[in-house]
Amino acid sequence: MRTLRDSWFMLRGELRGDKLSILFTLLFSVFMIGYLVFFTGMLINSSIGDKQQTAIVDFMLITMVPILGFTYTRRTFTYLSEDSYTKMLAYLHSLPIPAAVILCKRKIQAILTLGLNGILFFGLMYGIGREIRLEMSPVPYTVFALTWIGYGLAVTGLYIFIEFLFSGKMYCLFTFIIMIICAGVSALVKLTGGNLLFYSISCSKEYEFLSPLMWGSLLTGVVFMQLFSKWTIHRLKKRDLV
Repeated sequence: MRTLRDSWFMLRGELRGDKLSILFTLLFSVFMIGYLVFFTGMLINSSIGDKQQTAIVDFMLITMVPILGFTYTRRTFTYLSEDSYTKMLAYLHSLPIPAAVILCKRKIQAILTLGLNGILFFGLMYGIGREIRLEMSPVPYTVFALTWIGYGLAVTGLYIFIEFLFSGKMYCLFTFIIMIICAGVSALVKLTGGNLLFYSISCSKEYEFLSPLMWGSLLTGVVFMQLFSKWTIHRLKKRDLV
C-alpha cells in the first residue's frame, strides 16, 4: 500500500509540474489517436462492411492497440537518441527511490494512458465508422473495446519491461521484432481460416458483458502486467545504469 501511495505521489507531482509540457502531451495524443483512428478505423469499417476477413486488419489491431499505452512526452521522443529513460532511472535511483515505487508509478501512468487513449480511440472509431455502428450496438461495442484493451494491457507490461531494462536502440530493435511477431500471428490466424476481428466481434455480440473472451483478456492483461513487473524488479537490480 505504501508503494502505491508513494507512486501516486510521484505521478501527481509530475502532473502538477510543467503545464505547457502536459498541454503538449494532451494535444499530441489527440493528434496521434486521430491519426491511428483514421487508418485503423477505415480498414475495420471497410472489412466489416464487405465481410472480408483480412490479415491486415488483425495486424493493425494487434500492433496499434498497445500503442494506446504510450505517453507522448519529450522523454518518449528522445528515448532513442538520448536514452532518456535510462538517465531518468539513474537519477531516481540516486535519490534514492525504491525500484518498486518507480515501476509502480510507471504502471499507473501506463494504465491511465491506456484507459484515456482507449476511450478516445474506440470512441472516435465508433463515431466515424458507419458499418461498425450497424454491426454492433453500444453495449457489444464496449465489450469489444474492453477485450482489446485487456490485450493492450498485457503487451504494455512487456513494453515497460523492455523500457526499464534496455537502451533506446535495443528498445527500437525489440519493437521491430514485436511487429514481425504480430505480422506472423496475423498470417497464421488467416492461414488457419480464422480472424481475430470477427471472432472478437462475435463473442462481444453473443455474450455482451458475460463474454469469456473479454474477461479472459482483461484477466490475462492484469496477470501479464504483474508478471512482467516482478521480472523487471528482479532484473533491474542487476542493470548498470551508468
